[in-house]
Amino acid sequence: MTIAIALLTQDLRLHDNPVLHAAARSADEVVPLFVLDPGVEAAGFAAPNRRAFLADCLADLDASLRRIGGRLLIRRGSAAAETARLAEETGAIAVHVAAGVSSFARRRESALRKHLGDRLHVHDGSLTALVPGAAAPAGKDHYAVFTPYFRAWQRGSRRPPHRAPRSLRTPAGLAGTDPDAIRPERADSPGLPPGGETEARRRWKAWDVTAYEEVHDDLAADGTSRLSPYLHFGCLSATELVDLAERHGGPGAEAFVRQLVWRDFHHQVLAARPDAAWQDYRGKGDRWREDSREAEAWRQGRTGFPVVDAGMRQLAHEGWMHNRARLLTASFLTKTLYQDWRTGARHFLHLLVDGDLANNQLNWQWVAGTGTDTRPNRVLNPLTQADRLDPDGAYVRRWVPELAHLRGRSVHRPWLLERPPADYPAPLVDPGEVAARLRRGRGLD
Repeated sequence: MTIAIALLTQDLRLHDNPVLHAAARSADEVVPLFVLDPGVEAAGFAAPNRRAFLADCLADLDASLRRIGGRLLIRRGSAAAETARLAEETGAIAVHVAAGVSSFARRRESALRKHLGDRLHVHDGSLTALVPGAAAPAGKDHYAVFTPYFRAWQRGSRRPPHRAPRSLRTPAGLAGTDPDAIRPERADSPGLPPGGETEARRRWKAWDVTAYEEVHDDLAADGTSRLSPYLHFGCLSATELVDLAERHGGPGAEAFVRQLVWRDFHHQVLAARPDAAWQDYRGKGDRWREDSREAEAWRQGRTGFPVVDAGMRQLAHEGWMHNRARLLTASFLTKTLYQDWRTGARHFLHLLVDGDLANNQLNWQWVAGTGTDTRPNRVLNPLTQADRLDPDGAYVRRWVPELAHLRGRSVHRPWLLERPPADYPAPLVDPGEVAARLRRGRGLD
């Protein structure tokens, strides 16, 4: 009996899993393996919210594998060393793993290659719909602007989705860790969604993609898919989601696919420029302000700008935030308070269940004006945006209870009331000077 190992990383699913598919085709028996690597924790990515969600994902995947005759093996240690040890223990003829784009993923692949040689098989197209680097302008290694990338993506060649395996044989007698053993005693956010492929597929089926074009900017409507955590952990395949949406058709599906293309865009940027995870993609000579009091007020949702505070409180409670609120809160920190985008990126990475390095960091850089935005001095005025994205104030009232008694748009400007709420702070900066610090810092005045 031949044995192959499917080393799973951010592809915790049965449906459309190229790694699992290739492993099953290459051997009689397959060991689906997940390694709890201390390097992830040392880098700060094993935050309590994601550990809790990950425990759900692993338990759900193990249950799904057991239903078709297999099981998930979980071990602790260096991913390369533990995989190599298992390969020797089982006599595995091959190890399959998905290609990654981060520096950590590349170091892991290099270490695996050193241990395993030509037994290692690295598969593209598991984490994104279009392989990073598959579309690039002449003479360059990646697209730096979204619109031409989108056109190239539409012309690109994408693989068809794989079906979930109907059966899988895993060797008996292999020792591993129970998924619940990695669950933290307490997550940071009490309103975390449940993790796992089963929940991800239920959410996709229950969500109305046809309405997405009309409601995706509406903060109170909460009409986005909320699938980003499941994409981050690979409980859903971006390739399959694109396929499902394109088969559905219509403006809503087209708008949703465009958001998935943004995800691919950021992955191809990070694949070409891994240093952009923490270094300015396009530096502007910023002289970022350091004000710990203001930064903490932003983290706590106590800036005095209700729509900003609503977004930050949603993040704290759910470990997730509406995509438009992410842009608003990030713009407020970097453009209004003029604080370093890395300050915000670290806070988001600590709490976000979907804390994806490519999307989180490069979206932060886009907002800060150090990334791929072609208008680097763009400022999202929180008041103008609140009027447009939360016209009736329902989103603010949901997350800022001190203002829940205020009606309509007055909730966005409580400082204008004859008697402002005593338990809500005054604005950190003069509402009429939203862009002033950016202008001064970048010498635009």
